[in-house]
Amino acid sequence: MITTAPAGWIVPAHRQGEHDLRMEWGPTGAAAIAADAEVAVVVDVLSFTTTLSVAVERGITVFPFRWRDVRAASYAEERNAVLAVGRSVRTGVSLSPASVRTAAGVERLVLPSPNGSSISFGLAEDGATVVGACLRNRSAVAHWLAPRLADGARVAVVAAGERWPDGTLRPAVEDLWGAGAVLASLVDLGHTDLSPEARVAEQAFRSVADRLPLELRDCASGRELVGAGFGADVDVAAELDTSDAVPLLRGDAFVAG
Repeated sequence: MITTAPAGWIVPAHRQGEHDLRMEWGPTGAAAIAADAEVAVVVDVLSFTTTLSVAVERGITVFPFRWRDVRAASYAEERNAVLAVGRSVRTGVSLSPASVRTAAGVERLVLPSPNGSSISFGLAEDGATVVGACLRNRSAVAHWLAPRLADGARVAVVAAGERWPDGTLRPAVEDLWGAGAVLASLVDLGHTDLSPEARVAEQAFRSVADRLPLELRDCASGRELVGAGFGADVDVAAELDTSDAVPLLRGDAFVAG
């Protein structure tokens, strides 16, 4: 399960169950709104799902991994895959989408991401079909979702957020925009049964859509990456609607949907 909380811990009203399109934050929020959802969309713009979109559009099978430690090396070796190193290493393939874009000869990639990976696997364990979305592929994901919504599926959109040093959730505005971008595209396709929480995300995206690259660089997470020398990653993340890739979690790997 996605959480170790006891059965019955979720207040029914928090499930947003009256709506086909819901939105929440982090692993706990994911558990709340995805309990009866057939499809879950994970959004981690800086940078797990952006990197995922770049990899999948290049034909790379991505094995997300919950831990960024010595276990990851063994996990990669068992799958005959390249292990993405920490972004700070600055050589080889890492969580940096710019590094994946320029990588040569990589067909299988283990991508350690305690946040995005944990949310994705938790949702899959709870029975949802899991999709990775970002700003780059938001329209492609929406077009993939639309016929499923038309057939009666319910969709949970989960903004991953970040973590403060004490481990608590830091709602990250780039993930709010990313979740809202998918929802806005669905609204434009005629799917309008959004929960109020989802509607806030949709409107948040629309408020910055015409100046997205500037806003992404100016938000807290963007400034952090630019300051560390990874401005190229923020620029890749801001490439709205440039990717047709729809990463689907099948077993332990994301592949093209």
